[in-house]
Amino acid sequence: MDLTYNQFQVVRGLFDKPGATQREIAETARLGLATANAAYKECVADGLIDEGRLTAKGMAELRPYAVDNAVILAAGLSSRFAPISYERPKGLLRVRGEILIERQIEQLKAAGVSDIVVVVGYRKEAFFYLEDKYGVRIVINRDYAERNNSSSIMLVREILGNTYICSSDNYFEVNPFESHVWKAYYSAQFFEGSTDEWCMETGAHGRITKVEIGGSDAWGMIGHAYFDREFSSRFRKILETEYDLPETRGKLWEHLYIDHIREFDMRIRRYDPPVIHEFDSLDELQGFDPLFLENVSSEIFDNIVAVLDCKKSEIRDVWPIKQGMTNLSCHFATDDGEYVYRHPGTGSDEITNRRAEVEFQKIARKLGIDGTYVHEDPDEGWKISRYVDGAGTLDYHNWDEVGRAMTILRKLHDSGADCGFSKDMHEDTLMQLKLLDDSRRTQFGDFAELFRLADGLNTAAMARGARTVPCHNDFYDQNFLITENEMHLIDWEFAGMSDYASDLAVFIACCPDYTYEDALRVFELYFGRTPTDEELFHCVAYTAVISFHWFIWALYKDVCGEPVGEFLYYYYRYTKLFGKKAVELNGGEL
Repeated sequence: MDLTYNQFQVVRGLFDKPGATQREIAETARLGLATANAAYKECVADGLIDEGRLTAKGMAELRPYAVDNAVILAAGLSSRFAPISYERPKGLLRVRGEILIERQIEQLKAAGVSDIVVVVGYRKEAFFYLEDKYGVRIVINRDYAERNNSSSIMLVREILGNTYICSSDNYFEVNPFESHVWKAYYSAQFFEGSTDEWCMETGAHGRITKVEIGGSDAWGMIGHAYFDREFSSRFRKILETEYDLPETRGKLWEHLYIDHIREFDMRIRRYDPPVIHEFDSLDELQGFDPLFLENVSSEIFDNIVAVLDCKKSEIRDVWPIKQGMTNLSCHFATDDGEYVYRHPGTGSDEITNRRAEVEFQKIARKLGIDGTYVHEDPDEGWKISRYVDGAGTLDYHNWDEVGRAMTILRKLHDSGADCGFSKDMHEDTLMQLKLLDDSRRTQFGDFAELFRLADGLNTAAMARGARTVPCHNDFYDQNFLITENEMHLIDWEFAGMSDYASDLAVFIACCPDYTYEDALRVFELYFGRTPTDEELFHCVAYTAVISFHWFIWALYKDVCGEPVGEFLYYYYRYTKLFGKKAVELNGGEL
């Protein structure tokens, strides 16, 4: 027989506490006393209870509601929790003296749930110790950087039954887990006023009928969920059917549930605040645990304190800045102002000369090109800069801004500065190709053609003369900070003494919709006139050479697990476009 909700509460109450009175059951289950008494009598009549204890039949009827296992999702980067998430996964933070995921595992075990799977991805090795300490099983999600948490559920779909679905970074003030659960549910807390949470509407008996992102004075999805066997079976079929669809790649499992919400019987499980905590920012966590920053072991915060001569307790307003293609950055403030902390990304040290970057930052500050620089560690590559409030990035199609950028570039190129660090971009390309040797990523149809084109044009351009000057070598829109009165050129990690056309080529190659005619206009703004035939060939040829350089770089980043998306294609396309034009300018010869 299927137990009604009230019958289930009575049977489970006696399972947890044999001999419990009807009043005790009512209080534990949050049922009215009359409701609990009526359900109790039904259970007695059905042979589930005898003399205040469960019968064998009662225990058998309860068995289908026993929790089979729990899945803890711990694969994501938690970029909103920068900069601490750059050093360790959010679920491994120590809050109020306990590590978040350990507290959750212990709560699950206290409820009788011992079969626990942890799905990991970002910094996965940091979680491996949990196998020995708690006997959990580790599942590795290799797609965590490219897909959302539906990919983690896909990996464990075969073990879904009566299953808790948890997030590693939640903090529950009281243990929300139970050994037996009646039906699938999503936990919820009430949010007063306007909220960005996923807000639920419910029908009869608390069944969730609609979910919308954002609302006011509403019950919001927060914390864990529970799949019963019926929910798991249906969800598994939908997931397997839709997983390979392009639109599914960025979806949470909750998106798939909402897309098919009418097909599921999932209930709301209301919790009085503040039982469940999801820390969306460092400031929010600091409000919950005022000693968190003082106690946290973080080289990043130690670096900030040492450079700015401030206290950890001063650090506030920490939030991630949109990630660049190479590094991770976050905003923070102290009593003295607002700053940006840059954390070097995966694989960047292999292709970056940090000491050259430091020297060029000093040159740029002296020239008035970059007024944001505060400090950089030449060995580890982390950097602190001043935050420019209200700044935007360069608009490739605002030709006034492009002209200002070219003026800055000429100021750098004509400065006569020499940091002593040379950077031959094509040699860097060859070095990156060696890093790709074992990945087999260059084994595609026209790679040999691309390489021959770039290599040949580099040789031809060098043979016809080159001018080596101080170059930024990452001279594109996202590395400009522009206000009404200022323009700063930032992020000098690829800087070196290079061919002057390198900066022009990068600028063009990083705009996804520039035409050849747009590139000619950029050259004219740089020279302040129409370029000579030799200058034109050199700049066009070098645009192909540099486009190929960044194409190889993009392949390398992809191998490192940090794909740069559609820019991989843009660099490929520009290699061919400008390569063809350069060959034409060279009389058809390569």
